[in-house]
Amino acid sequence: MTVKVTILTHTMTHMQNNTVNRRLVLAGIGGLVLAGPSFAMTNADASKLVQDVVKEINRVIGSGKSESGMISDFEKLFRAYGDVPTIARYALGRDARAASPAQLNAFSDAFSGYLSRKYGKQFRQFIGGRLEVQSTRAVKSFYEVKTLAYLKGSSPFDVTFLVSDKAGRPLFFNMFIEGVNLLLTERSEIGAILDRRGGSIDKLIADIKTAG
Repeated sequence: MTVKVTILTHTMTHMQNNTVNRRLVLAGIGGLVLAGPSFAMTNADASKLVQDVVKEINRVIGSGKSESGMISDFEKLFRAYGDVPTIARYALGRDARAASPAQLNAFSDAFSGYLSRKYGKQFRQFIGGRLEVQSTRAVKSFYEVKTLAYLKGSSPFDVTFLVSDKAGRPLFFNMFIEGVNLLLTERSEIGAILDRRGGSIDKLIADIKTAG
């Protein structure tokens, strides 16, 4: 959700002109989030999760749907295969500690839609491309699943998913695209919005409900 998906540079020019768009395409499907110990999950479980994500991504990009339809499917995919509460909490950063449970839930829901709109608009760039799972390995309390992405007119590039079963089943909680930590990038952007809103989480939630 054959795929190349968990977008850094061959050169600085390459990063500025091409990698940014790659991040936009893939980031929503997806800072190292602290995950609890994972003993039950296996390499096969983590690999299957990413293979299922890749299968769904391929289905969506080949569906011929409108942009809005693809964005809707993208959000469903994100919610089904991503640990959305963990991702959202990390994106909120230290301000999550001051948020009420209701605010955290509202932010998580709004953040899911925000990512889907923001990155889903770039999703068409992936039409005609593919993702392929390359390898899986255990890293501390989570698994790292490496894939290779192929886009038309572009050299293959690495996309890595981080998978944990902290939520009770295998889910991805971050992605690295050519070494770029996409969740950390989102954390920085959410922090900037929060700063503009004087630290108000409610105003941040209102903003991202319509942003993207």
